[in-house]
Amino acid sequence: MANSFEPSGESVARKARAIQDEAERREPRSFKDKAGGEQPQTGARPYPVPPFPQERLEKPGLEGDVDPAPMWEAPHYRGSGKLEGMSALITGADSGIGRAVAVLFAREGCDVAIAYLEEHEDATVTQAAVQAEGRKAILLPGDVADPAYAEAAVKATLEAFGRLDVLVNNAAFQQHVADIADITYEQFDRTLKTNLYGYFNMAQAAAPHIGPGGSILNCGSVTGIEGSKGLIDYSMTKGGVHAFTRALSGSLIKKGIRVNAVAPGPVWTPLNPADQSAEKIAKFGADTPMKRPAQPEEIAPAFVFLASPQTASYITGEVLPVIGGY
Repeated sequence: MANSFEPSGESVARKARAIQDEAERREPRSFKDKAGGEQPQTGARPYPVPPFPQERLEKPGLEGDVDPAPMWEAPHYRGSGKLEGMSALITGADSGIGRAVAVLFAREGCDVAIAYLEEHEDATVTQAAVQAEGRKAILLPGDVADPAYAEAAVKATLEAFGRLDVLVNNAAFQQHVADIADITYEQFDRTLKTNLYGYFNMAQAAAPHIGPGGSILNCGSVTGIEGSKGLIDYSMTKGGVHAFTRALSGSLIKKGIRVNAVAPGPVWTPLNPADQSAEKIAKFGADTPMKRPAQPEEIAPAFVFLASPQTASYITGEVLPVIGGY
């Protein structure tokens, strides 16, 4: 099963890199720092602040190549059995937010199916981290935009764990451009295929197998709330994810399945160095009130909160912004 969808994932990754190269060819990039001064730390441990090293990664981006390394271990987070005996299927779980969610789910007692495109090295790190928490983990490479993959991934999860309690739709594609005229059809198609078709495919395949008390969690974005002039197509899809969340929640509540979304602001993951110019990455997140991007381990607890029937039993159809202040 783990190898059956690899050719599809690798093909999509090649196309994603081609979209990235075309966008960079069309747009000369620059960035002016709008933030100034220092900001007190707010977390359980210090988090890095801009300026970061200038780097540019090829899509889809490997977490091991990001400098500084994204922080996902959450060493101060203590599990309390919020997801004890459950199993989850998480897309985009090889790195970034997906990896951090997988680790905290495992720490709360949940087995994890790790769905990802083709970043095998990153995915094995996530798998080892889940197993280190004493839980089972399987690897499911492939393209969420393919409905056959969605069906196969759900089937493999059920075969491995005997149940499916939580689906986390997190896989995403984004590419900054300066103007709507610079959005190629290939870019627009890939953004919608991953961010909307992918979420729909996975939810449609998973919903019949999730029992009462289970949930579907979608990763939205602040761009779906406020929009982003450099991410027109991505913002469009994330607004659609928020609407999908609310609509699907009304449909599935009769089955006892809750549907919610988390809408992060800027987060330090491979998605962004594999999207924006090195100059912009150096100042990524500097224009937020906290003057830094979130780290994945700061976003993951919101997913635990919404997934757990202990903490979110009366919450469905909601979009929870985690954007570092207004």
